[in-house]
Amino acid sequence: MKLTRTADLWWKNAVVYCLDVETFHDSDGDGHGDFRGLTQKIDHLHNLGVTCVWLMPFFPSPDRDDGYDITDFYGVDPRLGTHGDFVEFVRTARDRGIRVIADLVVNHTSDQHPWFQEARSSKDNPRRDWYVWRDQPPPDAEKGVVFPDKEKSLWELDKKTGQYYLHRFYKHQPDLNVANPEVRDEIARVMGFWMELGLSGFRVDAVPFLLEAPVQDLPDPHDYLCDLRAFLSRRNGEGVLLGEVNLPYTDTMKFFGSADGVGDELNMCFDFIGMQQMYLSLARKDASPLTHALKERPLPPRDCHWATFVRNHDELTLDKLTEPERQEVFAAFGPDPDMQLYGRGLRRRLPSMLDGDLRRIKMVYSLLFALPGTPVLFYGEEVGMTEDLSQEGRLAVRTPMWWDAAREQRHDDDSLLSWIKQLIRAYRDCPELAWGTYELIDTPEPAVLAHRCDIDGGTVIAVHNLGDEEAELDLSSVDGELTDVFTEQPVKPKFTLEPYGCRWLRAWAEGVQVSR
Repeated sequence: MKLTRTADLWWKNAVVYCLDVETFHDSDGDGHGDFRGLTQKIDHLHNLGVTCVWLMPFFPSPDRDDGYDITDFYGVDPRLGTHGDFVEFVRTARDRGIRVIADLVVNHTSDQHPWFQEARSSKDNPRRDWYVWRDQPPPDAEKGVVFPDKEKSLWELDKKTGQYYLHRFYKHQPDLNVANPEVRDEIARVMGFWMELGLSGFRVDAVPFLLEAPVQDLPDPHDYLCDLRAFLSRRNGEGVLLGEVNLPYTDTMKFFGSADGVGDELNMCFDFIGMQQMYLSLARKDASPLTHALKERPLPPRDCHWATFVRNHDELTLDKLTEPERQEVFAAFGPDPDMQLYGRGLRRRLPSMLDGDLRRIKMVYSLLFALPGTPVLFYGEEVGMTEDLSQEGRLAVRTPMWWDAAREQRHDDDSLLSWIKQLIRAYRDCPELAWGTYELIDTPEPAVLAHRCDIDGGTVIAVHNLGDEEAELDLSSVDGELTDVFTEQPVKPKFTLEPYGCRWLRAWAEGVQVSR
């Protein structure tokens, strides 16, 4: 098979693993994970097959929002280590073939950040315009509140100066004014600093909020995202921007950019729509919602990609489902109000939602790696971590890594850990999944999702049964002989898929040349 791809698109077939340094591994027993502990566990990530680590915020912070309230964009939280510890981790990861990206949280700062302390000192302070101020809040000040259980307005009165500042998130997180060229330059300096220390890119937090809040002085807010991408590419030709853009597909596409059909803004965007429709399909035991989402999902520009995920570090948002659909998912996977958050999501992990049914859990992760896009894992998913509902809000899914479970499962061929390792090996051995075009395959079974990925004469077919009954499949229309990707044994085109079963099949067809 001849594939045309270059190293600077490494993220197209990466396996991304998101973790919080503070909860991953504690090297010195002080109750906090740290970079030295993370470095000690690098072989776990390497053996799993991870090729990119995404670090949640590790910067100095009052920690009122789990590190997303930053007081120094150039620092390392002393609880987690030093710059030297950070560099040692990045170097060790690179030695194992693992790149590192980090959260770029520049929509806002902590209200304890020196920039904001200066800005609020007087209306004449040089940093005043680094934030967004108004004499009076607008009439719709409550519209778009992200945390309705904590905040009632997007604007907060600063008593000293008598003006209101904008905060799309908590009131202790004032929004930066990216319309100010000095702020844009500072953000570029932050990016450049961490790339010099070895980062291969950034997961950009809250992208729509970053661009939409203070844009009155920008002719086109997407110009700023283009500037960030151009700066990243100049500093590191293989650098990546992975964006948190939870919008309908047509709106999300704008954040890829469209220069020359290649894309000049974000390299990757999370597929929030597909994720939410997947949970609706799981709740109904019917593949139709997910099938519809995949049919509707646009192809990104040539050198861009979707990022797929089962779970992330926030609540499992279901905000793009209709209210009746959301209630279906709540009823199936989080009927207790304490399992729900903000009326729009669940603060649960997958094993709990599926009642520990290992068949269903394994099928869902097979789906993650088989769907077109770059798979992103949240730490602990590989060992079946569950949530701790005694923790507040989103912290229920951000508890310490289960290292005991990892040790117990390491040599168990039937464990979830072994299955995830097998999936990652198969994913890396099937370039069709990452680099090829995909097509849904119609089946008479409503619970079954079947699709094929093709490139340069190679074809991989994945079939997943989301239902609790056997399904009869007929793939006779597929050219070429079928073999099982995992066992390399031949497979007849007509076969039975067990409840919650999944199969990856390879078929080679003569004379087919598919490329992107």
